[in-house]
Amino acid sequence: GGSAAMANTTVCKVWATTDEVKQLPSEEFLTGYMVVLAIGGFVTLVFVKLRKNNMRRLLREAGVALNKVAKTAREIERKVFHLCGLLVPLIYQILLNYRVEKSFCSRVCWVITIIGCTSDLLRVHVPFVERNWPLKSILREKEKNQLCGGSYFALGCTLAIQFFHPVVAMTSIIFLVLGDLSAALIGRSFGQSICSMKVGPGGKKSVEGSVGMFVCCFVFGCTIFSQVHLREYAVFVASLMATLTELYEPLGINDNVSIPVLSSLALTWGFHRTFPCQPTRSPLLWYAQNGG
Repeated sequence: GGSAAMANTTVCKVWATTDEVKQLPSEEFLTGYMVVLAIGGFVTLVFVKLRKNNMRRLLREAGVALNKVAKTAREIERKVFHLCGLLVPLIYQILLNYRVEKSFCSRVCWVITIIGCTSDLLRVHVPFVERNWPLKSILREKEKNQLCGGSYFALGCTLAIQFFHPVVAMTSIIFLVLGDLSAALIGRSFGQSICSMKVGPGGKKSVEGSVGMFVCCFVFGCTIFSQVHLREYAVFVASLMATLTELYEPLGINDNVSIPVLSSLALTWGFHRTFPCQPTRSPLLWYAQNGG
């Protein structure tokens, strides 16, 4: 027993001292990060809208194949609106910074989700609502007769905020917004130009798009948890989980729901694996200790 304890202590010292191991990113860092990210998203959105007429020329200059330019331009115009989703982690972090309870934030999210889904159902089943729907122009063809991606996005964000620690939930939402955006735009622009192998159900997705999503999630995950020791392990697992979820949509669940939930699970599990020396620092206890 004594030798085992000594061995465990040695391993802990090899990893890091107690002072070096941080449980969570600081509130100041998180707030600043979310503000900069949201501003970056807003600037990108404005840039795309202002340069809409020159988008095809810019894509050609960026090296996009001529036969892909038109579809890529349309996809950018449709997908760039998704950057508004960065407002969710920003507002959540600001509310927490002002000591608003996590439980209150969760209830607000449920109210917004229920209202949004109800309105979307009315759009599908009531012709008057359908004719006057404000975001009709960005709906996919298949979404015209079923719930749109925004309803699933709201549900996915709400589930992550309800059941996981705030920083984990915010990171998983960023994975959804920016990772999914990267997969779509890189796949549409350069899909099968480097690797001809088709992936995903029906071979509709590309290796380039999936690699783009993984790299995007990994980079943003590592920067969000830059103050946390051994962050690479958990972020790698969560980025891989998000990428595979976007690629295969397990159980047929819309990836706007499954990506934030499964990414949050993977992050929590990954960080838990790096804290066996200090059980009280385990992310499995973050929810109970700091979740509100």
